[in-house]
Amino acid sequence: MKTTNILVVVSLVIVGGIALMAWGWGSTNEDMAPTATPAASIQQKGDVMQNTAVMDKSTMNIVETAQSAGTFTTLIAAAQAAGLADTLATTDGITVFAPTDEAFAKLPAGTVEGLLKEPAKLAEILKYHVVAGEVPASEAMKLSSATTLEGGDLKISVVDGKVMINDATVLQADVMASNGVIHVIDTVLLPSM
Repeated sequence: MKTTNILVVVSLVIVGGIALMAWGWGSTNEDMAPTATPAASIQQKGDVMQNTAVMDKSTMNIVETAQSAGTFTTLIAAAQAAGLADTLATTDGITVFAPTDEAFAKLPAGTVEGLLKEPAKLAEILKYHVVAGEVPASEAMKLSSATTLEGGDLKISVVDGKVMINDATVLQADVMASNGVIHVIDTVLLPSM
């Protein structure tokens, strides 16, 4: 139970850190800048879920949306423990690559506990999961990279029909919230430190 709570705290810190980094998408190619208008439909790419309906904005913010999903308890707990949940809930126009609870469980034993003892390093990791601007999957798949709020770049690619963010696979794209978009990923992203 203690490990689950720690994982939840780490997840929330990541989401909060991402919101703090909402300054720019980071692509030097102006043609690749994200648009604020979501696409009307998303084409299926491998195992990425297809959304053919218009992507209406949810009335719930990013934190509320993640809480209602029930698969981001580690992320939510981390954000709350770090005091970042309010930032994620109120910062407009952000994209969060959100690791699931299972993604946090894949980290080597002791990783989460160690990061909790190094809040600055943990904050950097969390910021690495957030980019400025609402970037739906249809736009993200046109990019080869995106600059995070942490300042590092995420590699975006399509491998064997699956959308990849670094080594993480996008499990579900375009989970819309009132203040941004969430793309669910299966691996915690770790910046070069």
